[in-house]
Amino acid sequence: MTTLKIAPSILAADYANFASELARIEETGAKYVHIDIMDGQFVPNISFGADVVASMRKHSKLVFDCHLMVINPERYVDAFAQAGADIMTIHTESTLHIHGALQKIKAAGMKAGVVINPGTPVTVLEPLLSLIDQVLIMTVNPGFGGQAFIPECLEKVAAVAKMRDVKGLSFDIEVDGGVDDTTIRACYQAGANVFVAGSYLFKASDLANQVKNLRTALNA
Repeated sequence: MTTLKIAPSILAADYANFASELARIEETGAKYVHIDIMDGQFVPNISFGADVVASMRKHSKLVFDCHLMVINPERYVDAFAQAGADIMTIHTESTLHIHGALQKIKAAGMKAGVVINPGTPVTVLEPLLSLIDQVLIMTVNPGFGGQAFIPECLEKVAAVAKMRDVKGLSFDIEVDGGVDDTTIRACYQAGANVFVAGSYLFKASDLANQVKNLRTALNA
C-alpha cells in the first residue's frame, strides 16, 4: 500500500518567517514540505536558492522535497545536497541530459524525482522510470501559485500509475497545482499519493484545519 502524503508548499507561506512556518507545518502532522526553486528563465518567476534551503534545514526535520524549475538543474545538484534537500525533482524539459542529471542526484545521496509540465506527454518518462523515486505531474503550468487545476492532467496521472504497475516499480506519484479539498480525491483516484498544496493551505488562518480537510477529502 502506497503511503499518502500531504506536502505543503512553502512558496505560499510567509517568507519573513520560514522557521515558524516550518513549525506550523510540522504541527499538522505533515511529513513533507515542498520547496519550489525558480530561476526566472525556465519559468517567469524567481523564488530562492540553495542558501535559503540550507537556512530552513536548521529549523526542521521535515522531508525537504525540492522542485527545481531551473535551466540545466544538474549544475545545482551538489549545492542542494549540501543544503539538506532529501528529494531533488527536475523537469524533463529543463535539460538535454535528463538521464545523467538524475544519476547525478542519486549519486549525491538524494532521492531523484522527475517532473512533466501539462503539455508534455508521459512517454518521455519511459526511459527514466527505473532511475527515479518520484514522478511529479504538474496540474497547472509552473511558475506561480494560485492557479486553477487542469482536469485533463488526471489522465496523465493514471497513465503514469499504469506504467508503474506494468513495470512492477514503486515510485511515488506527486501532483502539484490547484490541489484543494475539491480536487485531491480525483488525484488520488487517478493514482497519485503525494499531494502538494500551497494557496489552499496558507491563505487560511488555520493551517492544521486545512490539512485536516484535505485528509478528510482523501478518505471520503
